Amino acid sequence: MPLDFLTLMAVMAANLFMISAALPMIMGRDVGRAARHVQASMLLQAVAWAAIIASSTLWDQALSTVSIACNAAAQWMLYRALEEWLGPRPLRRVLLALVVLAPLGYTLGFGHYAWRVGWANGLMAVILCIVARATLYPRVLADGRWRALLLGCLLTSAAFTLARGLLGAFTDQYPSFRTPHPINLAAALATNVSLVLGTVAVLVAWRYEAEQKLRTLAMTDGLTGLLNRRGFTTQGVSLLAHAIRHQLPMTALMLDLDHFKRVNDTQGHEAGDRALQLFARLLGDTSRSGDLVGRLGGEEFGVLLLHNSAPAGLSFDRRLRRRLHAASVAELGFALDYSAGMAVMEPGESGLAELMARADGALYEAKTAGRGRLMAAS
Repeated sequence: MPLDFLTLMAVMAANLFMISAALPMIMGRDVGRAARHVQASMLLQAVAWAAIIASSTLWDQALSTVSIACNAAAQWMLYRALEEWLGPRPLRRVLLALVVLAPLGYTLGFGHYAWRVGWANGLMAVILCIVARATLYPRVLADGRWRALLLGCLLTSAAFTLARGLLGAFTDQYPSFRTPHPINLAAALATNVSLVLGTVAVLVAWRYEAEQKLRTLAMTDGLTGLLNRRGFTTQGVSLLAHAIRHQLPMTALMLDLDHFKRVNDTQGHEAGDRALQLFARLLGDTSRSGDLVGRLGGEEFGVLLLHNSAPAGLSFDRRLRRRLHAASVAELGFALDYSAGMAVMEPGESGLAELMARADGALYEAKTAGRGRLMAAS
């Protein structure tokens, strides 16, 4: 088979269809929205290249318009995946407008060869550049290597797409199936390479996302959605080190729902689960950004209040207790209360275990004194 432009295009379309079929099998069914967007992007690209090849022999306007539309939509899907992985991305509305305008302007100006070629390729180059820009400056922690690889692939494709648009709009040398041009082979080869490397990049991104989900599951309590003991300890150690390094006050609270076994015995375990979920939600609502909340086991919870000393701990307890009394009767049909122990970080205290142990001792005193109260560690 000769190595010409049409052959390379056919190989690329076949590769895209195979990748589109393989990705769901590799990723499995339980994947996030980012992975779904990537799968859709690959399938749309495959349809786009198949349509442009078919348009050389029949239904030129219809199939070539479908190709432009699918190619633009594929980049929109990739952009959506980057939003899921990296947080909100810039130029979203501009990109969506270009995705609609690219095939619309192409088919409306189909009768004018230079217009349709320049319009479609020019807008596609801008679309690729916007998606390339979306790989930069993530709002969340993300590996820079796959982003750099994907950025290079997108910019390479944008450069060749723009070159084709300029040739078609301003010269009579536009590369096509019937008019060979050096840029034909170069563009086809570069697109094939970008396809392979871009697929590697998104697979690495998907693996990183999967690892992050597993890490989150390992540190999250399944019932309440709060940090579990492991997650609370891991993040608490870092928070304590930050407080010590910057000489910030910190207060630790240990909280235990009163007579929780009685709730399970009299109201049922389902009511007990709802009580734990309610308490966890109110803990989250009462805490501030930067504080740490976790379920340490059973009906026991821990809180670390950063930038706060004893008066703030007392205020936190008052707000939480008031909200719990009102919400438990309204949502559960019975009143809930809790006991709490509080310890303020002391000079020279360098371990989270020591701080939490003092708060736990104060919690024991609160239970001994009759429950339903807050005691501070001496």
